[in-house]
Amino acid sequence: MNKLNKMTIPLLSISCGLIVANLYYAQPLIDLISKDINLKTSTAGLIVTMTQIGYVIGLIFIVPLSDLMENKKIMITTLALALIGLLIITISHQSLLLLFGSAILGIGSVTAQIIVPYGASMSEANERGKTVGTIMSGLFLGILFSRPLSSLIATFNSWRLVYALSALIILTVIILIFTLLPKRQVNTQLSYSKVIRSLGQILIHTPILRRRAIYQAALFGSFSIFWTVTPLWLKDHYNLTQGQITLFTLLGVGGAIGSPIAGRLADKGYTRALTGVAIVLVSLSFLITHMGSTGNISLIMFCISAVLLDTFVSFNLVLGQQQIYSLGDELRGRLNGLFMALFFIGGAIGSAIGTWAYTKGQWNLSSTIAITVLIITIVYYSTEYLPKKH
Repeated sequence: MNKLNKMTIPLLSISCGLIVANLYYAQPLIDLISKDINLKTSTAGLIVTMTQIGYVIGLIFIVPLSDLMENKKIMITTLALALIGLLIITISHQSLLLLFGSAILGIGSVTAQIIVPYGASMSEANERGKTVGTIMSGLFLGILFSRPLSSLIATFNSWRLVYALSALIILTVIILIFTLLPKRQVNTQLSYSKVIRSLGQILIHTPILRRRAIYQAALFGSFSIFWTVTPLWLKDHYNLTQGQITLFTLLGVGGAIGSPIAGRLADKGYTRALTGVAIVLVSLSFLITHMGSTGNISLIMFCISAVLLDTFVSFNLVLGQQQIYSLGDELRGRLNGLFMALFFIGGAIGSAIGTWAYTKGQWNLSSTIAITVLIITIVYYSTEYLPKKH
């Protein structure tokens, strides 16, 4: 089997970032898009939620194919689907059509979660955490830059241009993957139906998968609440313009630094302790938004919160993936699909609840929901230190 060279790892990292960015372009644009297509503020979160639901569908029904079929072929096919979704969104003037396009875009964007286990499988075992961390740093840069980039483009042009440009980018990624990536053949006697049926058994019999998915679902649900609600709060409470919100979203870019560091520390065996650190600091990121009153102090606390949140959500994700990828090469696609699907369900719920909570109780209610979920997660994490039954 061909191994990755120094050129293909950066390609995987950059591709992951460009692909997964499609899931987040809408977060700072919810107000603009909802007004354009006549969606109420209370349901505007569906623009993000439908993309995440599509992503979950792809994770469950498409990503497991990477355990059955040559991986490049699946990547190119799913990217073509993402391209279709982007074009639908670009031309949409009705809410239902745009939400449909968002779901299609979400399904196609699961290419990123075929690339990550592909990179892990094509790496030496002693460098797997490092490779995953490098690829995930690209993925998180895509997440973090997607918000300020889409906000910036919308400030000077139109939110539709964001998706039109992304369509061009995805077409370029398709060409690069087709041209430069080595093939990864898989050897299995399983059929697709058996692979899908096996997902339930894998979930039941893999406690590490369940635990890591619960941790990340809680953190990512909180992450979705923050980044869905905060642009609305900054606009309504601090009277920030779209351009100023763009600058705010740039604060989270530093979070990508955590991914390669987490990968290296996971290779050294610090996963359990660092998981607790990540959950506590994500909780702290919400608590500090309630420090200070209105004005500059409060806004500074939101800035610090954004950096902490993005850094340690990405940090914990890499820790979880390193553990899961160590469970077996032949199951890696299914393990990754299940893991990502479960925690993206948390993200979809967070996006939907976030805008609802904002209309009912603004930031106080939205953040209280996130903090409550995170406290429950800390309690659950503490059970890792209970004596094991024999």
